[in-house]
Amino acid sequence: MKKIIICILLVVVMLFSFGCAQQEKSVVVASKPFTESYILAEMLTLLIEANTDITVEQKMGIAGGHTNIHPAMLEGEIDIYPEYTGTGWVDVLKKDIIFDPQELYIATKASYEEEYDIIWSELYGFQNTYTLAVKKELADSLNLKTFSDLAAISTDLHLAAEADFYERDDGYTRLAEVYGFDFGEKTGLEIGIKYEAISSDQVDVINAFSTDGRLQQAGLVVLEDDLNFFPTYYCATLIRKETLEKYPELEAVLAILDGQISNEEMTNMNYLVENEKQDPKDVAMDFLISKGLYE
Repeated sequence: MKKIIICILLVVVMLFSFGCAQQEKSVVVASKPFTESYILAEMLTLLIEANTDITVEQKMGIAGGHTNIHPAMLEGEIDIYPEYTGTGWVDVLKKDIIFDPQELYIATKASYEEEYDIIWSELYGFQNTYTLAVKKELADSLNLKTFSDLAAISTDLHLAAEADFYERDDGYTRLAEVYGFDFGEKTGLEIGIKYEAISSDQVDVINAFSTDGRLQQAGLVVLEDDLNFFPTYYCATLIRKETLEKYPELEAVLAILDGQISNEEMTNMNYLVENEKQDPKDVAMDFLISKGLYE
């Protein structure tokens, strides 16, 4: 009889444990492998865990960025991550560039929901487009102000960019076709190494993001995309439609960041992490607190 009671108790405990596990609410938040994406993913994590009973699992710095995150979203391995309109439209959806920012956002949002069952939040407010940058000394000596100015002397210069910039549909190949770039040398370098290389005069030109906190510290001049090659890259949160239907409370939480981050604010946060060596989570939390979005 005693053994029977023990067995029954064990079954009850197992069923209770299984029920608790079944009831546990969780989502996976991911980031791309660069500072800005880390900071934004930390903001999303903080807001979700502060305003819901949902536990967040982080998958940070996924190599390949959207090329690996997007398939993982479709497979249900990732629920939420920050993405850019230009990337979604040109690189994921493989569409021709739309230059009007609002039109681009609306079209991207509609296409993602229709084709992938992925929902875009409203925009955060800042945009981080690609650009090209050179040292101030070089810009001054050669009177470089625009991409076209740079193209005219590109055969004498050395370009460094991330490997995927040479492969993206909105990257180097099409950029070179539009402007006539023909750099004497082209090198693939990771972001951090790229800034070290131009600072030590190992390369002459780098691609950069317009909100990159290292541009100012490195004394670089951002050149004007005078032919408007690059689309706008406004940022927003992507969430699987199935996840949002499962946890509808996330809609209001994700909306907290709508229109809350300016270019200057994002650039400063990137600077704090990249140059002041602050932790992305701390920078994210300080920003949210300063805006009254987190306690």
